[in-house]
Amino acid sequence: MCKRVFPNRRLTSLPLFSKMSVYGPVVKIHPVVLASICDSYERRNEGASRVIGTLLGTIDKHSIEVTNCFSVPHNESEDEVAVDMEFAKNMYELHKRVSPTEVIIGWYATGFEITEHSVLIHEYYSREATNPIHLTMDTALQSGKMSIRAYVRTRVLPSRTKGLTSDLSQVGGSAGRVQDMLTTMLAYIDDVMSGKVAADNSVGRFLMDLVNKVPTISAEDFENMLNSNINDLLMVTYLSNLTQAQIALNEKLVLL
Repeated sequence: MCKRVFPNRRLTSLPLFSKMSVYGPVVKIHPVVLASICDSYERRNEGASRVIGTLLGTIDKHSIEVTNCFSVPHNESEDEVAVDMEFAKNMYELHKRVSPTEVIIGWYATGFEITEHSVLIHEYYSREATNPIHLTMDTALQSGKMSIRAYVRTRVLPSRTKGLTSDLSQVGGSAGRVQDMLTTMLAYIDDVMSGKVAADNSVGRFLMDLVNKVPTISAEDFENMLNSNINDLLMVTYLSNLTQAQIALNEKLVLL
């Protein structure tokens, strides 16, 4: 038996699932598919918590029709999941001889939760079908009814807009703190010059060293340099927002 073993790993870097009834086309499931899933669950191996299998059917522009399915042997543990991919491949070849119009459209699993193993198995079916669906069926009636849900995987892109716009706030905050420190330093120097505060030689040497490290630049040149950097930051922010808008529009057009 040829099996593919998926080691367990964290979900932080993996794409998330979204319910298809909200973000995708309508999923139509034939009753024979539900009966077959229930039968596979009742015939599962001793100690198995759930069963998985391949979904077959047809896809059109506005809907996905699940017309057939078959279970796929697998073993799960806390650390890894092993799926008999050779069995799944052979079963699909046999089904194509009987119903050549049916293609792989996703996979199913009994239960109502999407686990780390579910995401790993979905990676395999993503190579067998374009944007496959994942069907969950609560055959154990843990929610009090036989809940059936269909999901499709969508990639969640990290938002950079907040980070870019916050850079402007950081620049403003840093400039404000520098201004406060300069005000404090000038007030100390005025107090020393007027005799209100005794002079401290160590502080004087520190201030002299600080002044010598400041580059010689006119106020006009410094203002031009700062404005140029701010303009670059604003341009990057604009391009980031434009890119995100184009990606969102493309995802909507793909689902039409």
